[in-house]
Amino acid sequence: MPIIDEESGAFADVNGFLTEMRAVLEESFRMLFVCSDPDNYERTDFYSSASRTAFERSGFKVTEFSILDRRTQDRAAELVANADLIVLAGGHVPTQNRFFTEIGLKELLSGFDGVLMGISAGSMNSAETVYAQPECEGEAVDPGYERFFPGLGLTKTMLLPHYQDCKDDVLDGLRVFEDIAYPDSVGREFIAIQDGSYLLIKNGSEELRGEYYLIKDGVISDALYGGKGDTIA
Repeated sequence: MPIIDEESGAFADVNGFLTEMRAVLEESFRMLFVCSDPDNYERTDFYSSASRTAFERSGFKVTEFSILDRRTQDRAAELVANADLIVLAGGHVPTQNRFFTEIGLKELLSGFDGVLMGISAGSMNSAETVYAQPECEGEAVDPGYERFFPGLGLTKTMLLPHYQDCKDDVLDGLRVFEDIAYPDSVGREFIAIQDGSYLLIKNGSEELRGEYYLIKDGVISDALYGGKGDTIA
């Protein structure tokens, strides 16, 4: 996930994030922020503004700025088609996924040729199959809670963001990694990433940048470090 410098309010160039953005974005662009909760306008307005500010303080000019949530969902096709940069917000993964499905975002993105940036939940919902690791009270022990469902299909990589913050968390009496994610990884692979690390999808290849951990068949790797040339797909 990108890191914002506290002093300047701009994106820090950790693991080359800002360098990559400058390579693919024009200095001036049209930005669309897609929410995580279509009905939580206060949250969406706050985080969309913060994202815009980070780009502008990083030397970009946002010529047009739009938000896609319940207020504008009837214009979803128009907003996607008009954007140069689309930012998928962070938040509750299943809630965001339901909204993406409701507005047909996967289909709307099929002809999109701009830049797409997923933050936290947004990056998780970008996968072909999404792993929604339980995060709210009651979800870990709810037999009806779905942990796997279709996503946007932009990658096969299932990301678990903010690893440094949540690796020791306990939910509903269960350790979120040892008791939940590890068993769920049997027959699958998850990539747990630190803030500042990210998955770069470009020209048909995928590269992990920064520190990450591979969780596969119930076992987690030692810290791994991605950089230019570390292609995973």
